Amino acid sequence: MSPAASHEPAAPPALPVERVVARLRRHGRILVLPTVLFIAVTGVATYAAATLREPWQQLAIAGIATLAVLVFSFLPFLAWLTRRTTVTTRRIILRSGVFVRVRQELLHSRGYDVSVRRTWAQSAFGSGDVRINTGHDRPVVLKDVPRPQVVQAALQELMEDAHTIIGDRRRADQSTIDGDTVAWGGR
Repeated sequence: MSPAASHEPAAPPALPVERVVARLRRHGRILVLPTVLFIAVTGVATYAAATLREPWQQLAIAGIATLAVLVFSFLPFLAWLTRRTTVTTRRIILRSGVFVRVRQELLHSRGYDVSVRRTWAQSAFGSGDVRINTGHDRPVVLKDVPRPQVVQAALQELMEDAHTIIGDRRRADQSTIDGDTVAWGGR
């Protein structure tokens, strides 16, 4: 045995590369009302500015219309644009905020429960709320996600692939509830 070989540390096992599985936003239908309001305010303001003769009245109409478009159309669009969820092979990354940026991460290895809730309107448009219960104070809710059953299935599969003690215990508890036999310590 050579002296150089005995002093070399063993290389750590290579971790799998983290890949992006999905990028999600709320369903686009929430932008319908801001768009309709934008069109209506623009049309009404243009008509009102054309019929009024006084310049101060035209400026007042333009100011009110600009404020209404900013508050009721632009800010909802900006909020929709800046709130996103990224699902990777290791974690869920939640980003939100227009003026104050907030980032939250949920590791698949920690284990969690995933459920889907759909209202009749969400069912009509193929969306729903994905609720991720991490066991902490409040569950994380991905509101109005397109194709929520696919998101739920993907999250459950990613969590199972994490092979954690917590995940194994939750799966064992679930199988006990379902009436299956559980063998601890083996697969």
